[in-house]
Amino acid sequence: MAASNEIQASPSRPARQKFARAAQVSLQIVLITGFWFVAEEISSCWLPQLPAGVLGMLLLLIGLLTRALPLGWFNLGARWLLAELLLFFIPAVIAVVNYPQLVLHQGLAILLVIALSTLFVMAVTALAVDGVYRLELLWRRRHWQRQT
Repeated sequence: MAASNEIQASPSRPARQKFARAAQVSLQIVLITGFWFVAEEISSCWLPQLPAGVLGMLLLLIGLLTRALPLGWFNLGARWLLAELLLFFIPAVIAVVNYPQLVLHQGLAILLVIALSTLFVMAVTALAVDGVYRLELLWRRRHWQRQT
């Protein structure tokens, strides 16, 4: 009878898995944030013209490309951050609600800047993805030719 009470008292396997996954996601977000803090220090001391977010992303990218940092260290945390990206836009919505006069006077200019910057980001992203895809195809072709 005591053994059955012991089994019931221990947390269930799915609960432990959920906790482990949440802990892993939290740790990965802390690691990503750590890259930003390191980049902030580097940017403020030596490269003030380069934003810390961009520098941190470059440092992380270099670490991933050189395989000094395994992708598994960041994968779940990055996916969670991307899934919750909408939360990062809430301050912009609050600014629009708090400053309606600004929107009335400068609304068209703001809308134009948002539209053009969105198109620019989409175009640059498409070109970057296409370039990386072509590079990967070239790499695979060369790798395949070496094997044959």
